[in-house]
Amino acid sequence: MWKVAMSEEVGKALQSVVERVNQAAARRPKTIPAVPPRLVAVSKTKPPEMVVEAYRQGQRNFGENYVNELLDKSSDPLIVESCPEIKWHFIGHLQKNNVNKLLGVPNLFLVETVDSAKLADRVNSSWQRMRGASTQRLKIMVQINTSGEHSKHGLPPEDTVNTVKHIVSECSALQFKGLMTIGRYGYDLNLGPNPDFQMLLSRRQEVCDGLKLPPEDVELSMGMSTDFEHAIEVGSTNVRVGSVIFGNREYPNSAPNTPNPSPAPSPEKTSKQVSEAAAKKMTHLTVS
Repeated sequence: MWKVAMSEEVGKALQSVVERVNQAAARRPKTIPAVPPRLVAVSKTKPPEMVVEAYRQGQRNFGENYVNELLDKSSDPLIVESCPEIKWHFIGHLQKNNVNKLLGVPNLFLVETVDSAKLADRVNSSWQRMRGASTQRLKIMVQINTSGEHSKHGLPPEDTVNTVKHIVSECSALQFKGLMTIGRYGYDLNLGPNPDFQMLLSRRQEVCDGLKLPPEDVELSMGMSTDFEHAIEVGSTNVRVGSVIFGNREYPNSAPNTPNPSPAPSPEKTSKQVSEAAAKKMTHLTVS
């Protein structure tokens, strides 16, 4: 019975989130590039069965925060057999000593958290070795620490343009796809547009100006379970939604697949929960 209940819950929740994503995209001002937002279902700490159920409901992009957990899930027989077109996003902090393990993940679609030129160089050289004769480039995003918090990873915003220039000119095995931020947890949208999102928008403009790129070619990964609709309204093309789809996460004291026994709390655990009903009532906010 639990499988039936889980199937119904995941299916309904996913359908609701997809509808909310589409509605938020429809509310965008005409000045924002008309790039359909990509929904990344964040499945960290959740069992393979939930991934398979979301995939069965049409979801293809899934995000994981820990390299070991992503390795386990991507090679799980149930997922391998049931989800041939799955696209894995790595959305956690990437340490240099884990690069080779991460790049060995089958169906790795996008690494969203490259946060330095040195890390980009390491990923680039490792991908060159691993891909062999293939000319396929690895899609990456550059993570920006828009909130300036010491607890957050990411580039200082002022280093964005030079780092992207380095990747584009020096890392031939990588395909620069855009910018990513986590931002400050629990921001109150009643205060106005999220300043972290506004910061990422301005850095995207600087990158486009500096590298002569059209805005529609530089994606923005911002927005999570509590604020993905607002993120889409102001221009996000990639939102990372976990607990609203799969339920609240549980962190056992000794999780076998997480390298840190006390991982940083997720926004779904630390910030005030925004129910679907409350989200629908949220004041419409756009770029000022």
